[in-house]
Amino acid sequence: MSPSFYPSKAYGGTIRSGYGLCRGLTQLGCDLRVLTTDTDGLGRVLGVANDRDVQVDGLRVRYCHKWFRHSVSPGLLGVLPSYVRWANVVHLTAVYSFPTLPTLFFCRLFNKPVVWSPRGALQRWEGSSRVVHKWLWEALCQKLAPKNNLVLHATSQVEAEQSLKRLPTLRAVVVRNGVDVPQNVRRSASNGKLRLLYLGRLHPIKGIETLLEACGIVEALSLGWHLYIAGTGSSSYVDFLKSKVQELGLSNKVEFVGEVFEEKKEALFAQSDVVLVPSYTENFGIVVAESLAHAVPVIASKGTPWIGLETNRCGLWVDNDPESLATAIRKIGTLPLQEMGRRGREWMEKDFSWGSVSGEMLAVYRECIGGRTSDN
Repeated sequence: MSPSFYPSKAYGGTIRSGYGLCRGLTQLGCDLRVLTTDTDGLGRVLGVANDRDVQVDGLRVRYCHKWFRHSVSPGLLGVLPSYVRWANVVHLTAVYSFPTLPTLFFCRLFNKPVVWSPRGALQRWEGSSRVVHKWLWEALCQKLAPKNNLVLHATSQVEAEQSLKRLPTLRAVVVRNGVDVPQNVRRSASNGKLRLLYLGRLHPIKGIETLLEACGIVEALSLGWHLYIAGTGSSSYVDFLKSKVQELGLSNKVEFVGEVFEEKKEALFAQSDVVLVPSYTENFGIVVAESLAHAVPVIASKGTPWIGLETNRCGLWVDNDPESLATAIRKIGTLPLQEMGRRGREWMEKDFSWGSVSGEMLAVYRECIGGRTSDN
């Protein structure tokens, strides 16, 4: 159960990771059905059939029609009980969305185990909004949820610890996201400048303003560089970022390229030397794994769970302040980027393949089914 699903492009890494997990589980022999909505962001829907299960790359998916907002779908409520009854275990994605409460309720009613993936929604930072409303929603979730057989799925230990502060009565398991590792990686010839890339949602939680301030420090040192910013966000925030670029005198060094997918995304990886992920908090940060899979080293903030960049010698894990980021940019420009990229790609192949990750998740499902109780 997920409020959105592939081929929606509006919800970033959550869509890619959910789709990859479902495909991996199917390849392991699971009989899997996806119940979702046809949402593709505010005011948009996918052009898919929504009155039956449809085949999507070997997956059975039911796209219920969204009426408004991101995932409000009365049609989903009509079919939800039959899907919950059918399942041995229900995997629920998202927290503050329309399908969450009824899914938890019907799982409790029909005594179905639940694996619940908040995808970072339960983590907090100093800029978190609507905290009181979220607290009330979380309390209602706990009232409606199965009493004994609900497992919180986190993609990192940090996410698990922070999420359990919100829902302390639950048990958490950590199963990381997987990543598709391309057979071959493309690289375009360097132009002599350090080619930097930010790829992701344009939102204050992502630390982009801090990154721009770091670039201002780097610019003062006359280091040759160019930053591509790929992604979308609210028009007001994008305008704010562009005005900050002008204020810092970086208009010739920072390029906003908009949202990118597939070939354009591959081309951006090919022409980049380093990817920057300066987020204040991330439950996983799928862009880190994707960058390494494309043999591009990464500078990530300590708000992300990617300390392995240092231990695997394929990037830098630094504090999220302008001075630390600027120092990291200067330092990485002196390091063997090609070798770092190769090590990062090998790490992804070894530990983040969808076969490995799906196997770990299947073990969680089996444990839930084996531990199902009769007093829910």
